[in-house]
Amino acid sequence: MKSFFLTILVSCLTFSLATAQNDSKNSKKLYDPNADAKSDIEKAISKAKKEGKHVLLQIGGNWCGWCIAFDKKVNESEELKKLMNDNYVIYHLNYSKENKNSDILKELGFPQRFGFPVFVILDAKRNHLHTQNSAYLEEGEGHSVQKIKDFLENWTTKALDPKSYKD
Repeated sequence: MKSFFLTILVSCLTFSLATAQNDSKNSKKLYDPNADAKSDIEKAISKAKKEGKHVLLQIGGNWCGWCIAFDKKVNESEELKKLMNDNYVIYHLNYSKENKNSDILKELGFPQRFGFPVFVILDAKRNHLHTQNSAYLEEGEGHSVQKIKDFLENWTTKALDPKSYKD
């Protein structure tokens, strides 16, 4: 049993270090620990209202290999990228030792309890619709395009519109 947990720990650390090394080569940082997250989220909600979308908060940090891998998976898939851009205003909410955004996470019901990345969907009125544990979007050694697609499709404005379900 101890060797099982040790194997899991070593695998997680190896994945995180490998991804962190790749990320350090990439100047693009997904998460900004210095951002005014409250203001940015309000802007995202305002934009979502204008565009008839929901807000997708991807919570994590530049230190998180799985966070970077998720973003990469979405951006490498034209289908996922289109689905996200057509239906969501996306905001990368930082969680790091520099800035945990504790007040916001408290308001959101402490989604960090699921690990990182974790996703929160808000509607254009700032209502909290859903928190998604990203572990359920994984398959094998990474994230599943199909599971991500299903998750995103199930929380679009259309999916939650009663008019979509006429008898």
